[in-house]
Amino acid sequence: MRENPTHDPESNAAAPGAAASTPGEAPPVSPQDDLTEAVQQRDEYLEQLQRSRAEFANYQKRAKAQADADRLYAVGSLARDLLDSFDNLDRAAEAMRASASAGVVDGLIMVHKQMLRILAKHGVEPIEALGQPFDPNRHEAIVQQPDAEHPEGTVVAELGKGYTLHDRVLRPTKVAVSVKPAEK
Repeated sequence: MRENPTHDPESNAAAPGAAASTPGEAPPVSPQDDLTEAVQQRDEYLEQLQRSRAEFANYQKRAKAQADADRLYAVGSLARDLLDSFDNLDRAAEAMRASASAGVVDGLIMVHKQMLRILAKHGVEPIEALGQPFDPNRHEAIVQQPDAEHPEGTVVAELGKGYTLHDRVLRPTKVAVSVKPAEK
């Protein structure tokens, strides 16, 4: 058997400082490859951090907006419950005008106005509907009323008072809406 002149059996020993590699094993990783991989990983972590910070900032803004809205409309449930009693007080004042002394009626009207001021202080305002165009977001049409004096679709009578809480409708105004009179 002839020896390969270029193959030196002692040259199989690894050179000092070189990594030995055996067949089937991954080639050694150079320090440059390690650095490139570390930079990529750093950039990924930085991107994840920035995304997480942005998501958290958005969450904080949404939570603050929700808390502000909750605080603004917190009185809505109580106000909605009080409106029926408020209407009954108004009806009592109207009924007393015909049969009672002026002092009792004046007292009921004074209490009614005071309650209106308290509700207004908390953002509850009556909806003005009479003479306005019908708005299904603010009005509840109970009846259509033939009327030649007003354009069709105009509120011609309030049958039940409606109220808003800031920009939300607590209770729509019950109204009669004008329609063209029937031709004779």
